[in-house]
Amino acid sequence: MSDVARTSVLVVDDEPVLAGTVKNYLERAGMAADTCADGNEAVSRIREEQPDVVILDLGLPGLDGVEVCRKVRTFSDCYVLMLTARADEVDMLIGLSVGADDYLTKPFSPRELVARVQVMLRRPRSTASASVARRIGELVVHPDSREASMDGVAVDLTRTEFDLLKALSAHPGRVLSRRQLTDMVWGEDWVGNDHLVDVHVAHLRKKLGEEAADPRYVLTVRGVGYRMGRG
Repeated sequence: MSDVARTSVLVVDDEPVLAGTVKNYLERAGMAADTCADGNEAVSRIREEQPDVVILDLGLPGLDGVEVCRKVRTFSDCYVLMLTARADEVDMLIGLSVGADDYLTKPFSPRELVARVQVMLRRPRSTASASVARRIGELVVHPDSREASMDGVAVDLTRTEFDLLKALSAHPGRVLSRRQLTDMVWGEDWVGNDHLVDVHVAHLRKKLGEEAADPRYVLTVRGVGYRMGRG
């Protein structure tokens, strides 16, 4: 990931005033920002331009934000921050289930949006020991190359799903609270609902082939958080 001074952001929203305002705030923060108002055009531009971050409204002409995100996740691991006009948890869950990293509900402060983007870009980098493969049962995690496999078959994870798996596998047997996980994955400055962790954990479990009622790898510690199982 490039540093903030070279970070490219595509703002996808069909409200021109809002999109322009967000673009201006991002540029003031030293980022290169552009706007797009249509879902189909957004997919084409993201594929062609490969931005670091996409600010994506749920309600778009052409393709809605959920479908845009679903398509983008087939070829890009850019950060995706979803915008929704409804304070409805269902919107948030749908957005995150297709690979969005974070969300904001309209109306929001452009300064808060910029802060969320900066927090995503400051996610902790791998340490020198991160290149050592971690083996948990049939699951193998390669932190350095950001790859995971199950019984020799590659597991296709989003950036956030992999970061969660990396955090949990770095501390086998240790219980990590939701707050600890948000600090490790989203950054210590992140402000939002800890339920975000639960959504991404559920999606991670599904990709690992876990049974929700009887997981082997990502275990729930009721009232506290999660820990890595033994597989």
